Amino acid sequence: MYSIKVVFFCIALSMLLCCKTKEDNIQNISEDLPNIILIVADDLGYADMGCAKLANDVSTPNIDRIATSGVRFPQAYQSSPICSVSRVGMITGIYPQRLGSYWYSAEGLHDSKFKTIPELLSQKQYKSGYVGKVHYGDNDSDISNRSFPLNHGFDYYFGHTSARKHYMNHRKEIEEDFLEAKKTYKRKGQTLRQGSLWENYKPVDTTAFLTELIGHHSRAFIERNKESKFFLQIAFNAVHNFTHQLPQKYMDSLKIKGYHDWNPEKEDYYDWYVKGRYPNNKEGRQHYLGQLYYLDREIGKLLDLLETQGLRENTLIVFISDNGGSTPIYANNYPLRGSKYLLYEGGMRTQMLVSYPKKYQKEKVCQNMVSAMDILPSICEATGIEIPNYVDGISLDALLRGKDKGIHHEVLYWDTGYEMAVRKENWKLHKSFNDEEAKYEMVELELGEFLIDLDNDLEEKFNVINEETKIKRELNDLYLGWKAYVAN
Repeated sequence: MYSIKVVFFCIALSMLLCCKTKEDNIQNISEDLPNIILIVADDLGYADMGCAKLANDVSTPNIDRIATSGVRFPQAYQSSPICSVSRVGMITGIYPQRLGSYWYSAEGLHDSKFKTIPELLSQKQYKSGYVGKVHYGDNDSDISNRSFPLNHGFDYYFGHTSARKHYMNHRKEIEEDFLEAKKTYKRKGQTLRQGSLWENYKPVDTTAFLTELIGHHSRAFIERNKESKFFLQIAFNAVHNFTHQLPQKYMDSLKIKGYHDWNPEKEDYYDWYVKGRYPNNKEGRQHYLGQLYYLDREIGKLLDLLETQGLRENTLIVFISDNGGSTPIYANNYPLRGSKYLLYEGGMRTQMLVSYPKKYQKEKVCQNMVSAMDILPSICEATGIEIPNYVDGISLDALLRGKDKGIHHEVLYWDTGYEMAVRKENWKLHKSFNDEEAKYEMVELELGEFLIDLDNDLEEKFNVINEETKIKRELNDLYLGWKAYVAN
């Protein structure tokens, strides 16, 4: 017969082993979770990555490394052809119109019931960092507003809160002197955004090339958090206007003459703006490719760091542009029609790359129709987090694993206040009724109603709206139902 001491010893040992097993299980679950990096380029052309094999003058060996190690989606769509609206859709997984975002000057992330990617990842104790451009609406630079990164789930922030940012100048006094010159010479026009950057809640003054700064602070965040699970959103300013702002050594190496910044003392803003855009800037494509060169180089340094630290296999990377390429700054959207700002395919379709070497397929091209809104639910499923029931995106996790090849959106919708569009399978209904912004931005927009068969007319040349009246009515009814849905 066992003594009482022996019995208690056995019970205690059993409890200890049980607790140890639970701790090991928790640790194993934690170790199985991926690090996550979302890389957002700004106004990148549909053809402007080497892996797409659509442009002969493009070399992006490091962006191509992401594609080679994962899946490329040539039919990925942003929820808008402009950045502030599309970024709302990416970070929340919902149609941005549900937050009142149709065009610039919206309220951004004002409704906290729609959780962001970092807020959801906090359930799994992820450390979240945001490096680069923040642009959700008019209130981004208000550090008390939800749109400021530290107020919607991020633990660290370095970057700028504006639609555009000067690539070289980041000093308060430079911006103040510039604004004073505008006032003195009574010039109207947009600022070049030469003011301070942010590090958390603190303004930072410096003079350095922004793409390299974003790369440096991104790598530093990884170094600081490599022992934890981390989510890092890297939002490059490249290749956004004004692409002529390049390091002088690069200009000299290619014997590029370059273009000057706007000087309010000497010229009106719009005169200067027009001369720097297609077809007036003879070096415009070289400037654009220069920005792309530096963007790709910083992505290479990031990938090298992950590999050196032994993190690459278990890191989920998503690479995407915030909208279609801006053809006035010489982006190439071949074979698509149109540009940023417009609801042609060239304004809202982008190449999305997803790589997670440990679990996802490699060297795959998937033609399924997907959306940038799918990034949030896909991350949720990859990390074992329940997808919020209000999300409009769908999880691509099973598709990326090769378990379910049929996952796709049957229908997607767009509305900018100037145009609307709905795509169902191969059919796209597109209505454009105001070309005021298009004329200002120097992009071509044909007014009217159009029905396009994208399977046979990717360039959107042939309007079959009078021949396919039944399909037109179906798509129009779908759009009206969606419009009522986002208004509630």
